[in-house]
Amino acid sequence: MAKQMVDTKTLVEFKNLKTHFHTSAGVVKAVDDVSFSIREGETLCVVGESGCGKSVTAMSLMRLIETPPGEIAGGEILFEGTDLLKLSKREMSRLRGNEIAMIFQEPMSSLNPVLTIGEQISEPLLMHKNMNRKEAKQRAIELITLVGIPRAEEIFHAYPHELSGGMRQRIMIAIALSCDPKLLIADEPTTALDVTIQAQILDLMRDIKTKVNTSIMLITHDLGVVAEMADFVVVMYAGKVIEEAPVIDLFKDPQHPYTKGLLKAKPVLNQKQDRLYSIPGQVPNPVELGNNCHFHDRCEFCMEICKTKAPPLRTHGESKHKTACWLYEEEGKVQ
Repeated sequence: MAKQMVDTKTLVEFKNLKTHFHTSAGVVKAVDDVSFSIREGETLCVVGESGCGKSVTAMSLMRLIETPPGEIAGGEILFEGTDLLKLSKREMSRLRGNEIAMIFQEPMSSLNPVLTIGEQISEPLLMHKNMNRKEAKQRAIELITLVGIPRAEEIFHAYPHELSGGMRQRIMIAIALSCDPKLLIADEPTTALDVTIQAQILDLMRDIKTKVNTSIMLITHDLGVVAEMADFVVVMYAGKVIEEAPVIDLFKDPQHPYTKGLLKAKPVLNQKQDRLYSIPGQVPNPVELGNNCHFHDRCEFCMEICKTKAPPLRTHGESKHKTACWLYEEEGKVQ
């Protein structure tokens, strides 16, 4: 398949991606005209409240959207210049688990309870690397050791229910890394873990990224994780990208009112607060979204144009900081 011209340092590029779900209540535009890119060796964090489209964006990249009711209704997802949406199922299977791997949110439901840990780590090695069983076993034991689990040979023969939550998540990372993928997608990999194990998993991912130069797409709602892991941040709300910036710029100078609200809602150590801040209002019904700013009814800066017209995502100034907000547009300022 012919490849499109693409920046050599760009690994993945989402172009106007639209993923919809057809329900009895109407069409849910879970991902609505989303565009951003991931560069080689970069950790990009996708941030937002539950239901904003973070996981659906990642599942669209992996071509794991169940059809029906789901449908990738438009756009492109370029991986090294090749549009993944145009690949056959067989071509996509060769990439999935090999060059692109994913760590799912809940390891207990992602691991097969009737197969040993060793069998599950060995499977992609047998499928994609043409190893024999002896070679796959040796590599699996190396991977178990790499992710920081002692007694690797004993763990190789264990079943998922015999491991702790932190160990299962490390095994998920081992499976994802087994074929040395160019892109690792991590969907809230620390959500179900206690704080100490969370820190260990993040340290492990950062260490592995340094060793193998894997790009990471990290999906999270935790701004503490973002501050610790990200090189670049994409903020999503109600299916759209509303702000994107290098991580330091985002924390130093957040621009969209929603991003400011997320940062304001984060507890601050050594600062006494009677009540934690929360963004007023509710996330809109995804079936009833119109051609407007989806955040307008929760925004203290709402103008008339916000209610009737969606703002474009544009760079303001000379930085890489992009914002979709009428506050930064001439058309909005004249209201």
